[in-house]
Amino acid sequence: MSRTLPPGWYPDPDAPHLERRWDGTAWTDHRRAPEPPGPPRAAGGASGRAKAVALTASGVVLVAAIVSGAFALARGEGDDMVADTAPTVASPSPTTASPRPSRLVDELDDISLPLPDGWVPAKYVTRDNVVMTTGGGRVSTRTLPAGSGRTPAALAAKDIPQAAHSAYDGIRGHRVIRSERVAVAGCAGYLVRWRVRTAQGPGAYVQSVAFTPPPGRTPDAVVVRFAFDAGPDGPPLTDMDRITEGIRPVGP
Repeated sequence: MSRTLPPGWYPDPDAPHLERRWDGTAWTDHRRAPEPPGPPRAAGGASGRAKAVALTASGVVLVAAIVSGAFALARGEGDDMVADTAPTVASPSPTTASPRPSRLVDELDDISLPLPDGWVPAKYVTRDNVVMTTGGGRVSTRTLPAGSGRTPAALAAKDIPQAAHSAYDGIRGHRVIRSERVAVAGCAGYLVRWRVRTAQGPGAYVQSVAFTPPPGRTPDAVVVRFAFDAGPDGPPLTDMDRITEGIRPVGP
């Protein structure tokens, strides 16, 4: 189609308010402002020749638009012509948000824990192996040395003061509010929960849950620690119960 368009000035496909020179084969770099319209015609309508010229001009403009579109969209055969402007990239359609995980897998201790609303997995594994956090609360796991030979009750009783002082500074005292046997991940376990009094603020709740997996599974013993700020800024104690009750083993 480009061979049928005679040389001349046509609307610039890149700047419609200007005219651009077509040399009969390709667009040149010559541009100009459109010429002003001629004087108004006398009443009585246009002559047949004027109508023909107008129709011809409309056809030329249409051809120019089609040619410019063709040159902008594709390479010419046997030449190196490319589009003058960058191709339009369609904006990616909004993707469906990934569903929020309902459980957190602790591969080191071979257990998984429920992830209540408002809790998020820890971004980094810290020295205390914090596995999940929320505003004013955190949960961590610990693998106890192999061959400790202690019962879950003894392990939890020994760990709870360490857990309290590791989570909070300036502890002034504590009160035991729970101390009982529990089933954890299908194993025998023991839970100890303290209400601690700190030098500042409303204090906190700390809990150590110790359990020993069946023989033949590693590790020999695991402790899950909880540290919840007391008062309105801390998470509800029901989250502590829900996480404890929902601990499950990983694998068969």
